[in-house]
Amino acid sequence: MMWMFVLFYLPVVEKEDRKAATDFRKFLLDEGFSMSQLSVYSKLLSGKEAVEQYSHKIWKILPTQGKVDIICITDRQYENIISFSGRTKSEPKMVNKQYLLF
Repeated sequence: MMWMFVLFYLPVVEKEDRKAATDFRKFLLDEGFSMSQLSVYSKLLSGKEAVEQYSHKIWKILPTQGKVDIICITDRQYENIISFSGRTKSEPKMVNKQYLLF
């Protein structure tokens, strides 16, 4: 199990840039990603092969401007994320115990 994070900075000054950024966000949501922050999306995948497939899909839809990074971590690493909401520390992440069936 791997978590894929898509982090991006896309320009939104011009009308066509805003449309490209919106279309990119909608694509990620349609593909089952969850929004963590406005420009950070994540999805739990079954392994490296799925990561490669989604990376290719993302590459095909990339806007012509901006920067997009993809970071992949294991479920165990995801469990160790430390999160804050304001100055309050959030509870530790729970590892997804559910198995994906294909």
